[in-house]
Amino acid sequence: MKNWIGVALAASLTAQPLMAQDEASTARIIDEGMNRSQVQATAHELLDEIGPRLTNSTNMRKAEDWAVEKFRALGLVNVRKEGFEFGRGWEMVSSDMQMVAPRPIALAARPVAWTPGTNGTVEAEVVVAPISKKEHFDAYRGKLDGKIVLVSKPGTGDEPTTIPFRRLDAAEIAKRDAYQLPEHDPTQVDRSLERRAFALELDAFLAAEGAVAWAKISYRDGKLLHGTGYTHYVGLTPQLPGFEIAAEDYRRLARLAKEGTPPRLAFASDVRFVDGDTMAYNIVGEIPGSDPKAGYVMAGAHLDSWAAADGAVDNGAGVVTVMEAARILRETGAKPKRTIRFVLWGAEEQGLLGSTAYARQHLVSRAGEGDIALHELTSRWRYLYPVTAKPGYYELKAYFNMDNGSGKFRGIHAEGDVGAEKLLGKWLSPFRDMGAGTVVAGSTGGTDHVPLQAIGLPAYQFIQDPLDYFARLHHTNADTFDHLRPDDLRQASVVMAGVLLAAANDKDTIPAGPVPSQPTVTDPFEYRYPDEE
Repeated sequence: MKNWIGVALAASLTAQPLMAQDEASTARIIDEGMNRSQVQATAHELLDEIGPRLTNSTNMRKAEDWAVEKFRALGLVNVRKEGFEFGRGWEMVSSDMQMVAPRPIALAARPVAWTPGTNGTVEAEVVVAPISKKEHFDAYRGKLDGKIVLVSKPGTGDEPTTIPFRRLDAAEIAKRDAYQLPEHDPTQVDRSLERRAFALELDAFLAAEGAVAWAKISYRDGKLLHGTGYTHYVGLTPQLPGFEIAAEDYRRLARLAKEGTPPRLAFASDVRFVDGDTMAYNIVGEIPGSDPKAGYVMAGAHLDSWAAADGAVDNGAGVVTVMEAARILRETGAKPKRTIRFVLWGAEEQGLLGSTAYARQHLVSRAGEGDIALHELTSRWRYLYPVTAKPGYYELKAYFNMDNGSGKFRGIHAEGDVGAEKLLGKWLSPFRDMGAGTVVAGSTGGTDHVPLQAIGLPAYQFIQDPLDYFARLHHTNADTFDHLRPDDLRQASVVMAGVLLAAANDKDTIPAGPVPSQPTVTDPFEYRYPDEE
């Protein structure tokens, strides 16, 4: 009996200094991140000085070099660029679009990424020809020669009915605390690829009909523009210039074309393709752990952006937060047991390509992946079985992602990993009074944790206040420095640094899930219409 008491007493005496050490580390992290924050200075360098970062563009190459130097200056080790095949770079030099008849109007428009330029000013008549699938081509044969073709339905105005800027309340966060049943529909990848392929099929049809350019409507009102496009693969470049026109201007053109003489436009698009290096890159740096056998924890955000603005909330905010978390840990002298790895992903905007490449390079292989064409690989990759774990699979103990704007952290999505909720809650608990203590069972998609989560690894996205991210900033020409929330980013950086250090030092880890095996089709009796998406 005395021996057990002695053991318990010794354990208690050992635990108290460790607990005090954890509390002291948290206090130092909060002090450094709140009182000596560098988020605004770092954001200024990335957003104001470098600007938009379309994958493989000149600006993206500048951003990659900048990130490498920043990581090194922060004292990270093993700083490196990890390449993966992507395709062509593209950038806009200048663009202009005017309606010249029936009256002169300057139109809000911009080129669609990875479409060619006009080689000077072109003047042409508008024709409205809504086309969303190949079956629509026949209706417009012989009617498009010499025209700029407006390929979207104009629809009607979309005045907002809700407040565009908002923070989450407890009830909204609680709604996310629900396990979502997984679904497996292997046919959806074919439908997705068909939608992607349609862009080139439409381009080929319009070019064969003699059209001089095409334009689509912006999917937001308020004169917001995006210019998103996905035809970046070598050998798959469109023939015709493509534009996105502000919704209000597009509808005016459509009304004029419907009721009178079709409008004439004068437009010019000076763009250039950036070739030479077809590789995109993930940027990686580390704080080494004291135990080389303990594995690593990781935080990440994507470095690339769309080209309509400076990519501030999507996802300069995440990049700045990851860098600031690294800075805080270095400045406070953190000595993690596990290595803490920081990664800035490339080509997220074209389909989570950088994080998928990381999974392929370090974590798993899938049967037949070497036989699939590059432009289909990422879409098909997660449907290939069997999956084989690589030696590095079990080294990744947790990944934390930021990619939902610059709103402060409110907690974390457990992504259906209910067994992880206890540890996630423990690591977040010091930051409960900062509003970041909630763990919810629900999942969130569309960010770089998804390829890791999909192969059974513990990968998570933070819950963030939405602010005006989806209302008006996501991918738009309004996404600039002024829409960042520096105080929210200070809080997010502190929480990220604290969670990383806690995960790196905890004696417990979140176990990796089973290496995925082929799931059963969720609804084996479902029928679809031939043209159903």
